[in-house]
Amino acid sequence: MNDTRRTRAVLGILLLISLAMITVDYRGGDDSPLRGLRSFGEAIFGPIEGAAAAVVTPVGHALDTILGSPDAHRRIGRLERENQRLREQLRAQQIDKSRAEQLHRLLGTAGLGGYRIVAAQVISAGEGVEETVSIDAGSSDGVRTDMTVITGDGLVGRVTRVGPTSSTVLLATDAASSVGGRLEGSGEVGVVRGTGRRSGSPLTFELLDSTVEIKPGQRIVSFGSQGDRPYVPGVPIGTVTWIERTPGSLTRTAIVRPFTHFTGLDVVGVVVAPPKKNPRDAVLPPAPTTSAPAPPRAAGPPRPPPPAASAQSSTSAESPRPRRSRKPRG
Repeated sequence: MNDTRRTRAVLGILLLISLAMITVDYRGGDDSPLRGLRSFGEAIFGPIEGAAAAVVTPVGHALDTILGSPDAHRRIGRLERENQRLREQLRAQQIDKSRAEQLHRLLGTAGLGGYRIVAAQVISAGEGVEETVSIDAGSSDGVRTDMTVITGDGLVGRVTRVGPTSSTVLLATDAASSVGGRLEGSGEVGVVRGTGRRSGSPLTFELLDSTVEIKPGQRIVSFGSQGDRPYVPGVPIGTVTWIERTPGSLTRTAIVRPFTHFTGLDVVGVVVAPPKKNPRDAVLPPAPTTSAPAPPRAAGPPRPPPPAASAQSSTSAESPRPRRSRKPRG
């Protein structure tokens, strides 16, 4: 008991002395009478404190890393999932915007032609010999075989097989496809055939009258089938890009660039009811302007007009009359 009391008394006295020394040193500042004792203590205990900190600090950091690692991993995983969800939402918004624009063009084309359509989406492309696509509309939507399929740009093809909720469409680019076509303006008819290629120049146009003039830039629409099946009239098909020269042939063949982008089909329309009257060229987009302004002439004296004979000969050379082929003698 005495030892305990004596120990407590000594500790109390030492505590009072420490408090007194701290108070004197604090109030004295740089002029404190205990400055030397403080410097001596720093010299003795400073290196010990630094060595202890050098040992304890890495251990503390390691413990913090180990203890905080699960939370950090969970936070990183949550951020990655959030970023993935935002990317998917952005991609879906872009796809929806593109499909909305395609549907808007499709409805505009159907309105101009007077076609009643069922909108559908391409869900797959055929992998066999035929060039086909599958759409998500079938007999339950009013789709039947031999119906015309279009996009907002032009002709796609015709329905060949129908299921309850899906259908198969034979593309106009297929080698077995043939569509009656008509030249814009002149009304001259021919046959548009597929070449079995979905890129480059997948369509050709055989003009039935070989004496009719055809030029690059002329556009073609569907002529229409009997009973409007499988093809309704007035659907834009494509633009003539080049004319093949085949002397002696009874027909003239042209290469056609289609209006429809066959490798990027998405939103299409099945024409379930034909127009009440032939729209002819009404569905075609405005013709592009190809004429460019003439370059300015350099200043100088005006040129004299060409002689009449020269102008007449030049006109004759530019527009030769077609020659009639003679019948071979038996």
